[in-house]
This record gives sequence, structure tokens and C-alpha cells, in this order.
Amino acid sequence: MANPRERAREIAQGVLANVERVIIGKHETTELALIAILSGGHVLIEDVPGVGKTVLAKSLAISLGCSFKRVQFTPDLLPSDIIGVNLFNQRTGEFEFRPGPVLAQVVLADEVNRGTPKTQSALLEAMEEGQITVDGVTHTLPKPFLVLATQNPLEHEGTFSLPEAQRDRFLLRIHLGYPALDAEMAIMESQRLRHPIEDLQPISSPEELLDLQQEVRETYVDDMIKRYIALIVDATRTHPAVYVGASPRGALALYRASQARALLQGRDYILPDDVKTLVPYALAHRLILNPTARMQDLSVQEVLQQTVQSVPVPGAAPQSQPRG
Repeated sequence: MANPRERAREIAQGVLANVERVIIGKHETTELALIAILSGGHVLIEDVPGVGKTVLAKSLAISLGCSFKRVQFTPDLLPSDIIGVNLFNQRTGEFEFRPGPVLAQVVLADEVNRGTPKTQSALLEAMEEGQITVDGVTHTLPKPFLVLATQNPLEHEGTFSLPEAQRDRFLLRIHLGYPALDAEMAIMESQRLRHPIEDLQPISSPEELLDLQQEVRETYVDDMIKRYIALIVDATRTHPAVYVGASPRGALALYRASQARALLQGRDYILPDDVKTLVPYALAHRLILNPTARMQDLSVQEVLQQTVQSVPVPGAAPQSQPRG
């Protein structure tokens, strides 16, 4: 009988393979989205329209057996449209809470940057605290609770940039990009008769996902790796091109995502390569460059590459910690 670690990896790889029946040719991006989910974090999917952002979110929700709700953000969307509202019931003479779409296990916030700052902030408490407050009454969100938000990075008319506080609450920011030629041909063939998502079946459950998230947290992290993560994050704060560096939440995101990647790779410990691979996705959206860097056309990705290169890699791989 497989031990819990092997069973967890088997379920996670099964979810990944199931999603890739729909999202063709995007293994790395799909894996990153699953890493964020296994870490218990939220995902910001930033890309042009039509590349499969919504389909990715829905495929993950179906594969994990989670309830799914989609919110289309528009300038006239109100906070109550997201979190819910108390309505007076004339029959009972009492107010009743009508929950909004945020009370689902997987919530897709589509084109989140089209909502006003007031509406965007309605997600903050939910994303960070796992609860919402309506008319002074607190409602606990279901577990697991995950927000997958999408935004178009090119079109800015009628949009409101996400504030730093909200961007910082996303564990990873990922991009799908256009498919390769062969993958695009495979996509056309897969949808010749019907969309493959219509035949997608859950292969896990919310309870198993919670177990997977707990298994991720038990992944051993050597002190050398913790120091490596801390040094990378600290280097973003002292880089001459950076106005605001990564927060401690960014360090935790890199730490937790590295644990999840190790699980998917079949290890019960983190390697420096896990950290280096995830730096662009865990930290890029948390940095603000100074005006000089922007005038020099220096990108955040280039700054992070310089930052990682400046930090010495731990000299020895961490050893597995006995499970007990």
C-alpha cells in the first residue's frame, strides 16, 4: 500500500493529467496553477483574451471536485454582487442572507481589473481571512477556498489597476501565452465535435485537496533553503532598480510553492532548483521598479534574474527529514 506521500503525489499528478486533456501544450503553466492550489494560495492569470484562462480555472475546479463560481468584473459591479446581501423576507419578517458567488470553493474573478477599487477590495478579506462580513455579520467561507483571477495586460481602457495590497495576496502570477503550432492544431481537433471540458470528470474531492495541502506543509525545508529564500527576497529590497521589494508574504509564497513543487517532483524535501524555478512567478508581481529603471526599459524579470544570480546557492542539498 502506498504511503501518504506517494498517494498525495499520485492524486496531484492525476489532477494535472486530467486538466491537460483540456489545456493542451501548456504543461508548465498548468503545473504552476496546481502548485498554487496545493499551497493553499490564489492565482493571478495574466494574458491576452482567448488563450484559455477561464477554461483552465474551470478545468481545475472540475478535476478537484470543487464547487465553482465565475464573476465577470465590470465597472458597475458592486461589492454586494460578490459577497452577497441581506434581504428582507416578508413571510418570516426577518432578514435572510443571500450568499454571493464568493461562497464557492473555487472562484474565478474574470477580468478583475475591470472592477472598481471598491469592488476589488471586497475580495481582500475573503482572500486573506477566509471569511466575509455582511452588515456586521461574519460568514466563514468553504474550505478549500481559492481565487483564480484573470486580467488582460494590454487593454487599459475602462480598467483599474490592481493595488499593491491585492496583488500581494496572489501566491503566483502566471501566463498562458499562445500555443505552439502542433498544440494549436491539436486544440482544433479536440474541439471538432464538442469541447473536451464537457466530458471532464472529477478525479479528486475537496477533502482530498485539503489532505494534499497538509501533505505539502509537511515537506521538509532545510535551514539552508530557508536562508536562501530569505536572501533572495531581501535582495529584491536592496536592488538599485527596485522602489518596493517583496514583502514577507512573498517569502512565504516562495517557501510554500517550493514545498508543493517538491511534492509534484516526488520528493519530501526542497532543492534550490525549486526556489529558483518559482522566483519569477512568486515575486514578480510584488515588485515596483523605480522611475529610473522604467526609463531604462529594465523589466522586473531582468531584475529578478540579477537578484537570483547575486545570491549564493546553498552548497549542499538538504537531506530528507524522517517522517514521524
